[in-house]
Amino acid sequence: MNPPESPRQPLRPSPSAPATLGVVIGRNPTRLWGMSSTERLNRSLKIAGVKDIRSFDRLGDAVDDLAGGSVVIVSNDWVFDVSIIKGLAIRPNTVIIDGETQRAVAANVDAALLSAVIALIERGQGSLPAEVQPLSAEDVGGNYNHELRKKESPYLLRLTPETLAAVERRMFSGSYKGVTDFVTKFWWPRPAEVVTRWCSHGGMSPNQVTLIGFIAVLISFWAFWNGHYLLGLASGWLMTFLDTVDGKLARVTLTSSPMGNVFDHGIDLIHPPFWWWAWIVGLVAYGTPTPYADLALWVILIGYVVQRVLEGIFMSLFDMHVHVWRRFDSFFRLITARRNPNLVILTPFALVGRPDLGILLVALWTALSLVVHAVQILQGLAARRHGPLRSWLAA
Repeated sequence: MNPPESPRQPLRPSPSAPATLGVVIGRNPTRLWGMSSTERLNRSLKIAGVKDIRSFDRLGDAVDDLAGGSVVIVSNDWVFDVSIIKGLAIRPNTVIIDGETQRAVAANVDAALLSAVIALIERGQGSLPAEVQPLSAEDVGGNYNHELRKKESPYLLRLTPETLAAVERRMFSGSYKGVTDFVTKFWWPRPAEVVTRWCSHGGMSPNQVTLIGFIAVLISFWAFWNGHYLLGLASGWLMTFLDTVDGKLARVTLTSSPMGNVFDHGIDLIHPPFWWWAWIVGLVAYGTPTPYADLALWVILIGYVVQRVLEGIFMSLFDMHVHVWRRFDSFFRLITARRNPNLVILTPFALVGRPDLGILLVALWTALSLVVHAVQILQGLAARRHGPLRSWLAA
């Protein structure tokens, strides 16, 4: 059974509220990221707005117990990207077909069509009712993740003990932002995957990881203030690593929360200028004071705030993150004067005993980055004369 040929852009569902009933079929003993497949599917359905969720070993035995209306059915033998479940929940009379096996793996159908669809999902037998449209995972989930700023097809993976390692790797990869700094993008993925797995199997929550990171923020501030730069850098690098782990842990286990989001992003937003302030204060205690300390401090603090304001202005003007507009903008996000690139500048200078030169270079790089962001806005205004701006990742 093949889904119809589809255009590059995902098909748009007609406006519809999420189905109110969700059903998980089957029993799968394979656990991923420390939880059962049923538990993850339940969380996915809740995120998609489905209120009433039930589980059956064999749905065919329970058809009579299901009320009328639209029912979302998902097979416990598969791992679905959340975007697929979200898309399916608002697409009545739709069946998702796995492209490799050509099996029906999930559906959103009226109760009257359950029997026919159940036979397809549970046994791979029968024909698809004429009222139901077969679609691929990409048709339903789309191929651009706005939240993570990347172009990527949603994953639909068979879950067995043999495929578990590959499934978890793909899920972890899918939790990564497509546009970020080069430390997060290229240095942290492998060790972060290992630690994320330890945390998930150990029952550690993302907020607990964030709390440890916050303690590291305070240790770094104290250490920089008193001129203990190597201690501060060790604690700071630990914080940046945990800042990667907590977000990935939340995404792979579907345990993100508004409170955790505010806690994590609030720390990320507020602490960097305090670190650079403490670094400059600590130069006296370390024995390398600089006559340009006040100037460097004001350049860094003002530059940090104005850079964030300019990013907000770009978003307000063009309804798009500045870092996803053109290839250059995504590249510049790798190295712009944010916390991790700044730490890369400061670390070697601290190691050779010249933290004063390191912070002066950070001030210079902050000023240059600010100029780039200002130019990006001017270029955006000029480009908008020829039509709305469009992200190169969504093309």
